[in-house]
Amino acid sequence: MNQNVVTPGSSSTQKGREGDRAYLPYILLFAVVFVVGVWYVKWNPYYHKAFVAASQHSIGVSFISGKAAAPPVPSWSAAWSYAVSYFKAVWQAVVLGLLLGSLVQVLLPSNWIQKALGRTGFSNTALAAVMGIPSMMCTCCSAPVVVGLRKGKASAGAALSYWISNPVLNPATIVFMGFVLSWKFALMRIIAGVIMVLGIGYLANRFSKEQDIPEDIMPAQSSEVEQGNLFVRWLRALGPLILDTIPAYFIVVAILGAVRAWLFPEINPALGSSILVLIGLAIAGTLFVIPTAAEIPIVQSMMAFGLGAGPGAALLMTLPAVSLPSLLMIKRSFPTRVLMLVAGAVALCGIITGAVAMLVF
Repeated sequence: MNQNVVTPGSSSTQKGREGDRAYLPYILLFAVVFVVGVWYVKWNPYYHKAFVAASQHSIGVSFISGKAAAPPVPSWSAAWSYAVSYFKAVWQAVVLGLLLGSLVQVLLPSNWIQKALGRTGFSNTALAAVMGIPSMMCTCCSAPVVVGLRKGKASAGAALSYWISNPVLNPATIVFMGFVLSWKFALMRIIAGVIMVLGIGYLANRFSKEQDIPEDIMPAQSSEVEQGNLFVRWLRALGPLILDTIPAYFIVVAILGAVRAWLFPEINPALGSSILVLIGLAIAGTLFVIPTAAEIPIVQSMMAFGLGAGPGAALLMTLPAVSLPSLLMIKRSFPTRVLMLVAGAVALCGIITGAVAMLVF
């Protein structure tokens, strides 16, 4: 009897193992870029910033109004000053996001992404949320990575859970929040953040259909190592990613900076705990764009001028979660109804969290 016969099943298994081994150097390269990049841009600076938060109970002034009670009136000057301050704070993370988003497409096998994040079950959504925690980026900076994951056939729910967990479940931000505001706010952020991230992921999977995504966003990809120069393939992935995400990003950030006085009116003790103020700030926080952790000095400043705990809690949930620029950056990767669902769910979560905070704080 010939004992060297290879059955079809064993042949497929052997080919899969050979493919995994062939991709191992690419995966290791991606891991090195991720760890070095995130350490330089996020982990190391945040480690030192935690000591500042603990000793000074502050991590800076409000990005919206500085030390004043209200933002500057709408003007070109307000647009320019906000855009300059914002991009000075985030440019390194933007570069890292573009780098990782493009490398996801050329270094990670799409069958791996699809196996880990392509299903619509709870375990895949939860795994994506956990994967987003160490990145610690805002949703604008992590948007290119989300686009890359979608091109690798990640489900809508998993991609969005990864995206929103980056800022909302950012452990450094939660630590800063505990030292600067209170540990009650930090605990609230964890509980409401987990509900927000997993809830949006679940709802997105229910509302999303893959046929709604354009073919050029969800290209057919092989699990085998692609041939050709790696640098050239990376440039081919990076170019469209920049064109699809960055122009609208710059323009809308400037516009929001110009009109921030309309979104965030002057706060005084008489209005500080109003339910209408809570709802208005929850909607404004959903639309507005800030750097990572900037919600903390914004809320600290507003509370010093009389903002109540409820509206403050609403801003702590909505400001970091999404923004109009970040939604526009990923608009080609998701159906419009899903992105509208995300924005509405974030605002609603902020309102509910704020209402609970009004009762318990």
